Amino acid sequence: MAVMIRNEVFTCFVFYGVLLVVKMYILAIITGQVRLRKKAFANPEDSLRHGGIQYYREDPYVERCRRAHVNDMENIFPFLFLGAIYSLTGPSLAVARLHFLVFFMCRVLHSVAYLLALQAPTRSVAYTFAQIPCVSMAVQILMAVAAYA
Repeated sequence: MAVMIRNEVFTCFVFYGVLLVVKMYILAIITGQVRLRKKAFANPEDSLRHGGIQYYREDPYVERCRRAHVNDMENIFPFLFLGAIYSLTGPSLAVARLHFLVFFMCRVLHSVAYLLALQAPTRSVAYTFAQIPCVSMAVQILMAVAAYA
C-alpha cells in the first residue's frame, strides 16, 4: 500500500475518486431528504411509518433525484476501475490529473443539471465530456497490456 500512495498519479486518482464517492453519498442523502419532504416512499412500510399508505407513491422530483444517483453509479463505478488501473500504467501526472479533473467536474455539472432540470443539452454535454477521459484511459490501458493478451 505504501508503494501505491507514493505513486503521485495514484494518489491524485484517490483524491478525485473519493470526492466522486462523497458526491454519490450526497445525492443519496438528497434523494432521501426529498422523499421525506415530498412524502413519497418506495416501500409501504416506510409510508406507514410516515403518515400512511397513501404516501406509498412516486413523485416526479424524487424520481429525478433517484435517476441522478443511479446515473452516477453507472458512470462513476467504471471510472473508479479505469482510473485505478490507468494510474498503474505510468502516465504523466499532469495528463492523469487532467483526466481525473475533467471527469470530476463534468459529473458535478451533470448532477447539478439533473437536480435543477437545467436546459438541454447541459446534462448531455456534461455526460459526453465525462466519457472522453474514460475512453482515453481505456485505450491507454489496452495499449499497455495488449502485448500480454
